[in-house]
Formats: sequence, C-alpha cells, structure tokens
Amino acid sequence: MVDVAAFERDGYLKIVQPELRAAADAARAQLWRQLGVSPDDPASWTQPVMWAADLTGSGPFAELAAAESLARALDALCGVGGWQPRGALGNIPVRFPVRPPADDRGWHIDLNTPLPDGGWAVSGRPHTLLLLTLLSDVGPDDAPTRIRRGSHHDVAAALDETPVDAIAAGEVGDRVSSARPVVKATGEAGDMYVVHPFTVHAADEHRGSTPRFMAQAPILLTAPLHPGGPSVLARVWPGELRQER
Repeated sequence: MVDVAAFERDGYLKIVQPELRAAADAARAQLWRQLGVSPDDPASWTQPVMWAADLTGSGPFAELAAAESLARALDALCGVGGWQPRGALGNIPVRFPVRPPADDRGWHIDLNTPLPDGGWAVSGRPHTLLLLTLLSDVGPDDAPTRIRRGSHHDVAAALDETPVDAIAAGEVGDRVSSARPVVKATGEAGDMYVVHPFTVHAADEHRGSTPRFMAQAPILLTAPLHPGGPSVLARVWPGELRQER
C-alpha cells in the first residue's frame, strides 16, 4: 500500500524492494566495469565522485526501471496516466570514501521545467519529479542523499511560474527550508525514493568504507504541476494558492 499521507507530509516516499536486490547487484557489477576501477582494489578509487550512466535501459536496469511497486507508487502520487515510464535509470553518481570530499554538496532543487531553447530551469510549475534508485546498500555513513523533510511546502509557497536557474533556485530553497529536519536516504540495494520536485536535498560526504552507487533520474509528468491540480503532488501548495485554476 502506498503511504500517500507520508509523501504529502514529508515530500518523499521510500519504496522497499528486497525482490530487486539481485537486479541492483547485477547493475552495479556492470557499472564497475563502466567506471574502469575495481571493487576489490581501494587504491584504484582516486576520486571522491565518478559518474556512470544507464542510457539504454537493458538487462538489470530495465528490470529496475519497470518495477511494479514503483509504478503503483507513481500512479498513486501522480494519477494513472499522469507520468511517463522511464526506459533507463539515467545518471549514476558513484561516491567513494576519498578525502577530501567533492565540493558538490549544496542544498538544491532539481531542474524541473523545460525551456524553449532546449535547456532546463526550476519553476513553480514543474514537469518532473525525482527518482533515486539505490544500487548498493546505503547506510548513514555511506554518502546518502540528505533530504529536508517537509521542505516542499516551503518551496511551493516561494516559487511561481517564472523559470529561474539552478543556483537561484537553490538559494531560495535553502533559505526558506533551513529550519526543516534532515533525513538521510538510506536503504538496501534495490530500494527507491520518489522525491517531490520541490523537496530540497543535497549530497553528503562519504564517511564509510564501501562505495555508494545510486541512480538519479527525472520522472516526466504528462502535464505540468499546478495549484489546484488533481494529483497528490499538487496538494503541496498553501490553501489560498491551491484555489488557482
């Protein structure tokens, strides 16, 4: 059962999927080969972050992207027909226990609005939400994504339909959500997090010993999100804004 109330309150939903551990393990094995470093040779881990990608959505990646529990969650949150299935898991940052850590851990909101020139920006009428897929076990010291719980409510009230760049949006999101509690996106290989497009989040320093593999990809909505919309995603706005049509 999809915990819609928790998503509406917190701005994210964790999907526990032990049945997908084997697929996540197989995907991770392929990513090690793609990166060209060895899981058995820490001396080869020379960078705090390396980027891999799943662009084809084949093999174990296809199994993960087509997870039935993910589809059920998205139907509940976006409405049936309100989201577009993904063919691949997209970009995969791999974080290693290397010092100093990468300087890329600022609080931000993901790009969510396409521009006429083909670029992307952030606006209060998002076209996407965020999917995080754990491809390794992630404990509190393993560079889990940090999430400001409930911050989507603050951001919804602060943004309008005018697109702004990622830096400006991050500054706004950080400022209006600074009092929110922080939770960490931990879990086991195969688990997923569905994150509201307004939820403020950030990377974390790797303090553990095992590299962290996590895919991050947008889920496209079939129509831009707006106050007064019918989906659970649209319940984020304050009451006076929610009356807009």
